[in-house]
Amino acid sequence: MNTPAMYSEKLQKTFSEYLKNKNLRHTVERDAIFNKVCSTIEPFTMDMIWQQLENENFHVSRSSIYNTIELLIDSKIVVRHSFSYTNVLYELKYISDEHHHIVCTTCGVVKSVRIGKLSNILTGFKIPKFTPEYYALNIYGLCSKCKYRQIREEVKKRKQNDKS
Repeated sequence: MNTPAMYSEKLQKTFSEYLKNKNLRHTVERDAIFNKVCSTIEPFTMDMIWQQLENENFHVSRSSIYNTIELLIDSKIVVRHSFSYTNVLYELKYISDEHHHIVCTTCGVVKSVRIGKLSNILTGFKIPKFTPEYYALNIYGLCSKCKYRQIREEVKKRKQNDKS
């Protein structure tokens, strides 16, 4: 897997050019949020970024984080994954390009998986009159913990029915 350090300079240049083109200033807050996001390998929430900055005694409003994340999405540095109405995660685009997600429909846990053959097929997939920028593949089902819990509950119900 590629590391954030490998892309750090390129991402910084992309963001700087984006801000310049939009006539937006580099601020201490934007730079701190950008650096925190770019050092994050796993999918993240806005609250996770806020908490990490707070833990480092860097105080920034949630609205600044929200606005900066939106700029990072618009500059194609970050992608938004909406796994459900309430489960929204963000991820660096170059990391997102390397894997897919499995999502438990019961507990909501999201894990990254690599499916090499599928990635190769999707990367080479051509769509007439359309230029894809990125794709996200999410596979929904039950995680092993929820599946085990479901089987245990079914066995328990059968035993109760047998007693009746």
